[in-house]
Amino acid sequence: MEMIRNYINGELVPPVGEQYLDNHNPATGKVYGQLPDSDERDVKQATEAALHAFPAWSKTPRNDRARIMMRLADLIEQNLDALAMAESIDNGKPVSLARVVDIPRAAANIRFYATGIMHYASEAHNMEDTAINYTLRDPIGVAGCISPWNLPLYLFTWKIAPALAAGCTVVAKPSEITPLTAFKLSELAIEAGLPAGVLNIVHGLGPKVGAAITEHPEISAISFTGGTATGKTIARIAAPMFKKLSLELGGKNPNIVFADCDFDEMLTTTMRSSFANQGQICLCGPRIFVERPVYEKFKTAFVEKTKQLKIGHPQDKNTKMGAVASESHMEKILHYIALAKEEGGTVLAGGHRVHMEGELAGGWFIEPTIIEGLSYDCRTNTEEIFGPVVTIMPFDTEEEVLKYANATSYGLAGTVWTRDLKRAHRVAHQLHSGIVWINCWLLRDLRTPFGGVKASGVGREGGFQAIDFFTEPKNVCIRIA
Repeated sequence: MEMIRNYINGELVPPVGEQYLDNHNPATGKVYGQLPDSDERDVKQATEAALHAFPAWSKTPRNDRARIMMRLADLIEQNLDALAMAESIDNGKPVSLARVVDIPRAAANIRFYATGIMHYASEAHNMEDTAINYTLRDPIGVAGCISPWNLPLYLFTWKIAPALAAGCTVVAKPSEITPLTAFKLSELAIEAGLPAGVLNIVHGLGPKVGAAITEHPEISAISFTGGTATGKTIARIAAPMFKKLSLELGGKNPNIVFADCDFDEMLTTTMRSSFANQGQICLCGPRIFVERPVYEKFKTAFVEKTKQLKIGHPQDKNTKMGAVASESHMEKILHYIALAKEEGGTVLAGGHRVHMEGELAGGWFIEPTIIEGLSYDCRTNTEEIFGPVVTIMPFDTEEEVLKYANATSYGLAGTVWTRDLKRAHRVAHQLHSGIVWINCWLLRDLRTPFGGVKASGVGREGGFQAIDFFTEPKNVCIRIA
């Protein structure tokens, strides 16, 4: 049994209440470990440690902060295979995906902000011969970072790295569904020499640990990635306390295919943007709109390729589709497939739970699913499913497809496939979205702002904007005449 512990004040410790939760392997459905069932007492200890560590860490020269963070990034890379296996066991994703995406990106996140803080600059404004203004950026204090289960270490480090680089101390909560790599990271943080109390990781349930982090008066900022409903709850609690908020929430992203696109490249990438990580990426494109002249060609090719995807053991190098992250999430996805049928949809591929054999007999596997024949504004097409389920429908004009694409409460990302440069700019400009990819998907430059509009969130992560979030600006005006 893998016994996970909290990481508080530089030590791995059991929860105050000595209660634990079962941790399941999604591929087998079996319990393979336990994690702390922490509560507000553990958050209190973690916050006290972070408060104690803040004065020294905030005054630590950025060179020294960067050096420690670079050691941590090196250790992640040195432990790539072990971390990838842990991510696969904990999350159900193919280990091949964790090895080439999740774990390398976690190291890259830390390395990016370790080096970024060395180049972070403030502004100065000269009032001709009267005065000069300069802006200081001071670390905000103790930051609360709450991360999701779909890309566990990848998104956990995406939050804590800019906070640590900025000079903040952190109280962090990984998802209770996928806690293992955050626990492994705490072991590496000790090895890297991160001072006690600078990073504190409290495991447990959202309504207990997440709520306690949100409510704690000494935690000055909340960075959260997860569901829109939870984001609303956090905002309702934190806003009256005047905490800074960064909320990266849900998505229901459109994938728009024009007839003049590079068809083969589009098809290959659309397979990824539909089903990568079992469709459990907030940036996936579950609504595919195809211009009518190539609709039938696309449908035939897309269905054929989808049926060829290998569903199997996440540790099998040939597996393309692993298990979804939890039993409750599997039931949610299956519910939406049933809803799509009720709404008049036709299942062209998939649509069922996959019952594996042997040790995987109890695993939470779902066939990659394609649905046709739905209205653009039905529930299946407007609510977030977050699984290996996509809908396809034809369109005739730009005006029509923009109406379809913007017909949800979400606005995180969109993908457009066309060779027409003017059209690409027109459509990108009119999509209600924080991110638009033209003839590509998930091509990320870490310097760029990441986040959505409408119900997809508040604020932006990435680049220096993330460091801005974890600091407070102070203008100093000096009269010179």
